[in-house]
Amino acid sequence: MNILTQIIEHKRKEVAERKALYPVRLLEQSIYFQSPTVSLKKYIQRPDKSGIIAEIKRKSPSRGVINGDVSVERISLGYMQAGASALSVLTDKNFFGGSNEDLMIARKFNFCPILRKDFVVDEYQLIEAKSIGADAVLLIAAVLSPLEVKNLAKRARELNLEVLLEVHSREELDRSIDAEIDLVGVNNRNLQTFEMNVDLSRELAPYIPNKFVKVSESGIESPQAIVDLRKSGFQGFLIGQTFMAQSRPGEAARQFITELNRIMDQTKL
Repeated sequence: MNILTQIIEHKRKEVAERKALYPVRLLEQSIYFQSPTVSLKKYIQRPDKSGIIAEIKRKSPSRGVINGDVSVERISLGYMQAGASALSVLTDKNFFGGSNEDLMIARKFNFCPILRKDFVVDEYQLIEAKSIGADAVLLIAAVLSPLEVKNLAKRARELNLEVLLEVHSREELDRSIDAEIDLVGVNNRNLQTFEMNVDLSRELAPYIPNKFVKVSESGIESPQAIVDLRKSGFQGFLIGQTFMAQSRPGEAARQFITELNRIMDQTKL
C-alpha cells in the first residue's frame, strides 16, 4: 500500500468520525459560514502581488518534521507582509501535523485568500472548509473519479468556494478538467514515489485551457524557477517546504520575493 492510498483510507475513516462529532447543522452555525469569501484566482493575478501561495506545513510523510516550532499567527502575517498572494494551510493532522484550528487562526489574522490543503473525499469536507474560514479547496485528481470531481466542484461553487484541481499527469488532466474548476495546479511531486520534477509543470502547461489559472505546486526552490514557469503561462506558485524548512518562514519568504521582484524588474528592462 503506497502512502497516498494510506492517507485516503485514513481520511475516509476520519471524515466518518467527524460527521458524527460535528454534524452539518452545527458547521452551518459557524460565524464564517455566511461570510463572503475572497477570490484566490483574482489575488494570484494581481499585478502588485507575487503569485505565491505560501504554505504552512509542519511535517510531511516524505520529510518527517519540517518545522516543529510553528506559530500560525506569526508565520501567516510574515508571509503576507513579504508579499505573498495567498495562504495555503495544511489541515490534515495524522500525516502533516495540521488542524482546522490552524486555518481558523490564519483566518482570524488575515484578509487574504486561504486555501484549505487537505485530501477531500466527501462533500462534508467542503462544508467544513467553509465553516472554518477557507476561501478555496483542493481537489486531487489522483484520488477522485471525474464524476466526483464534477460533483464536488459544483458543490464547492454553491458554497462560494473556489476550486484548485491538482493533477500529476496528462491523463489526470484530460479526464478531470471541468467547467466548475477555477484553477488547475500541477503537482511536481509524485504522491506515490515523492520524486520531484518541476519540468512536469512546463510539460503539462500547453494542455491546460487558458481560462483556468495555472498553478505550479511543490519543488520551487528559487525565484528564477518562478520566472521560468511564468514563461509557460503559470501565474500561481504554491511554496511550502522552501519556506517552512527555515527557522523564520516569513523572513525566508520576504528574501525570496525581494529577489523575485529584482529579477522581474531586470527582465522587463
